[in-house]
Amino acid sequence: MREAFLRHVRRFPWVTNVTLYGCLFAGGDFVHQWFSHREKMDWSHTRNVAVIAFSFHGNFNFFWMRFLERRFPGNSLGMVMRKLVLDQTTAAPLATSVFYTGVSFLEGKEDITQDWREKFLNTYKTGLMFWPFMQFLNFALVPLYVRTTFTGCCAFVWATFLCFSRQSGDGTASAALAWLFPPKEDLAEPTQENVDSKDKADPPKEETVVSKPKQN
Repeated sequence: MREAFLRHVRRFPWVTNVTLYGCLFAGGDFVHQWFSHREKMDWSHTRNVAVIAFSFHGNFNFFWMRFLERRFPGNSLGMVMRKLVLDQTTAAPLATSVFYTGVSFLEGKEDITQDWREKFLNTYKTGLMFWPFMQFLNFALVPLYVRTTFTGCCAFVWATFLCFSRQSGDGTASAALAWLFPPKEDLAEPTQENVDSKDKADPPKEETVVSKPKQN
């Protein structure tokens, strides 16, 4: 099965890579909504994410990988680092910007740059904790004809983060971790101060003493 897949990629590199990338990227939105425990899936948002992934991200990544390989051929450390630096300073900010503005445009927002202005910088900083490591492996170990597919596998995780950041986050990793692993509310033990305040609020009732009549 693996050999059949690789033969198919070699025969149809553009269609296979772009299709897999788009499906994986759109799957990130599905995972985000599933983790958010929503009562009803917002398929229109998934559709918008898929449109951006297929129309831009997948195609751009496919041709970008080939441009980098022609410009810096081989997988020596020097060539890999050149590709990595150019990728993170050019492609990464462009891809993030297109995501924020593109989805806002498809949703019909009046100000399609609002999310970009508010969250781009944090998102880019967070990406620097993830993408350089993934792309180093990509440039150093993965053959050119499946690099876009490998990027799509990484983008599956990244798209989950992007969709969270756009809808309810701020582009930081700390916000995403708090969403994935919400802190458990510890049961607070009653302190002496709480006990005293409770006693003041509810003072003890005085017992009524019933005196017995004197016997003559």
